[in-house]
Amino acid sequence: MSARRAVVAALLAVVLTGSLSACSGGSVSLTAGPTAAAVPAAGASLSPADFAAATKVAGTVLLDVRTPAEFTQGHLPGAVNLDVESAGFVAGLASLDKTAPYAVYCRSGNRSKVALTAMAQAGFGTAFDLAGGISAWKSAGGEVVTG
Repeated sequence: MSARRAVVAALLAVVLTGSLSACSGGSVSLTAGPTAAAVPAAGASLSPADFAAATKVAGTVLLDVRTPAEFTQGHLPGAVNLDVESAGFVAGLASLDKTAPYAVYCRSGNRSKVALTAMAQAGFGTAFDLAGGISAWKSAGGEVVTG
């Protein structure tokens, strides 16, 4: 009986450990993990994991459309800041490569939608955003840098 209990306890430990790690979801990364097979469709809103995979597609520009103060407090590594609410946003878009794919994010996903609309109107071919913004990114364990 005690050998049988030991086997059951060992199996239970394996099952529980696997279940707990699956629930935690790990973390998302801009450097590790899978790369998307292709750039997402223009206007797509992606989960943190899918967003991370899509940013790894060659040539993708990571665009933070929050205020400079928000950007300084914490942003995704390698992101470029262009405040969608600033008077110079449209002029800033004019200085960007319209043929590159853009991974756009803000705090919660609202301003990135505004930015995607403006980018489409300005002739950008491919821009997609992070559903839930940097808040969702942080909740998924994604890296944020300051400065």
